[in-house]
Amino acid sequence: MLKTLERYQKCSYDTLEVNHSAKELEQSSYREYSKLKGKHESLQRYQRQLLGEDLGPLNINELEQLEHQLETSLQQIRSTKTQSMLDQLYDLQAKEKLWLDANIALEGKLNEIYRENHIQSSWACGGEQCTSYAQQNAQSQGFLQPLDCNSTLQIGYNPEVSNQMNAATHDQNVTGLIPGWML
Repeated sequence: MLKTLERYQKCSYDTLEVNHSAKELEQSSYREYSKLKGKHESLQRYQRQLLGEDLGPLNINELEQLEHQLETSLQQIRSTKTQSMLDQLYDLQAKEKLWLDANIALEGKLNEIYRENHIQSSWACGGEQCTSYAQQNAQSQGFLQPLDCNSTLQIGYNPEVSNQMNAATHDQNVTGLIPGWML
């Protein structure tokens, strides 16, 4: 019987303690809920004030504090934006330097290829190929310029021109510039 009484007392008092702790837990949860609800309302009011709404109930000190907070936030935003822009500028300058270096390297390779082709063409080409290559290079470099001459083409026998050519050939033959077999 003694054991039964002990068990009864133990069960009775334990349920009272559990009920008491459950009430305390409920009350503390409600207090925490109330605190969070008040904080949420306060933050919403502060957000509205930052947006320029609901400023009527504020006194001068609170308005000055709000203005100071806005100025501080604006300075932080501007400094962050400036830093971001400076970082982007630095990256773009680095890319520009890389592109300029690559451009200089490509120009060097192009000049080297031109020199190799020019040397090879002067040694290896002959006849019309060499002449056409030289003309292309000269034209690309701006060396050839149009000649000022009479562009009318006269086909046929012209005794005046024929006499001039024979006289020139005779003069060259006398000086020994043209061998006799070429006449």
